[in-house]
Amino acid sequence: MIRKNDTSYVVILILQAIGIACNFMEVLLTIKANIFTMIIKYLFSIIIPIIVIILTKKNIPLMEVENVVLAKFWLLFGNRKIAKQCLINLVTKYPENYQGHKILAEIYESEGGMRKAIDEYVQAIDSNKKDYDSYYKVAELLNQLDKKDEAAEMLFNLLQKKPEYYNATILLGEILIDKELYKEAANIYQDALKHNPESYDLNYNLGIVYTMLNDFQNAKICYEKAAQINSLSYMSKYSLAEIALIYKDIEEAEKYFMECLQDEELSADGYYELGKIELVKGNKDTAIKYINTAIDTNSKKIVPKVKKDPIFIPIIAKISIPFNLEENESTKKLEEKEIKAKEHLEEMFEITRHLSYNDIELLNYNKNKEKEELKEQDKNINEGRQLE
Repeated sequence: MIRKNDTSYVVILILQAIGIACNFMEVLLTIKANIFTMIIKYLFSIIIPIIVIILTKKNIPLMEVENVVLAKFWLLFGNRKIAKQCLINLVTKYPENYQGHKILAEIYESEGGMRKAIDEYVQAIDSNKKDYDSYYKVAELLNQLDKKDEAAEMLFNLLQKKPEYYNATILLGEILIDKELYKEAANIYQDALKHNPESYDLNYNLGIVYTMLNDFQNAKICYEKAAQINSLSYMSKYSLAEIALIYKDIEEAEKYFMECLQDEELSADGYYELGKIELVKGNKDTAIKYINTAIDTNSKKIVPKVKKDPIFIPIIAKISIPFNLEENESTKKLEEKEIKAKEHLEEMFEITRHLSYNDIELLNYNKNKEKEELKEQDKNINEGRQLE
């Protein structure tokens, strides 16, 4: 400790001297020590020196233990200023100290100092390459600073080291979806499902990705799995209903839309879609009932749709359109990715509404044929590389 210029040894010597003095006074004055004095005596003169020797042999600086303990003590009582100073003193003397940088990063993060927190987390990673949580924290903070490319790079690196890191997959997927890199997001989610096949978020998000790629068959599989894992996932059921409409499966669409009526945010859309289905089936009275209920639920959302869609022309006179349009205030709001996927499905249904069953089958055949051709090309490329 003297060689390393660590003055903590002075405190240890003082404590040991106090312990020895207590023992000496006990012998000299023939005093029978109480239990408290006995504890102090053995703690100061024997236990603490042994702990110091063990720490020294493990190359753990006593100053680290002291400052980390003090920092946590002051944090416990809400004094971040003194806690930070203890840790700054520690990392100044020992720049490669992992614990000091990690706790200091957490303090800066809690205070909103994201850039300082990133610097400290990076220092912690340099000291401990297996600190995957700090990798994730850096990426999370970079994402909050709108540095999505840097965040994505950190997350890619993290998943190469620890592919099963769930939160890293979720965040990276969100970034890729936000950047509309849907194929890359699909690859990330598919790899993650090998480690967490029963994850609702992974299955649901992959369904969204396939939706945006117009791969509705795989999207359906993912939404069904998500709905199986979470029976209250009404957005999955709404997506399944729209996919059923695209493939002209009216009964399945009706079943899922009926379930969506239980969800406050989707109920207006559910009634609206059920109204269209009833018109297709020729049940005008039921259609009018559903559309009016949809308008009562959320007139601001539904009325513009009704006015825009020519399917309602035969019953428009019997639809109650209020003068003042109102929107219901639902407690849960759809995320941006969910809104995009929902609007995309609705738009695709409008595009395919007038297609026949044969047209749909032809589209599926062409899509499957294209996939097979791509697989064959990849296979030929890999075989060519092996020959080289």
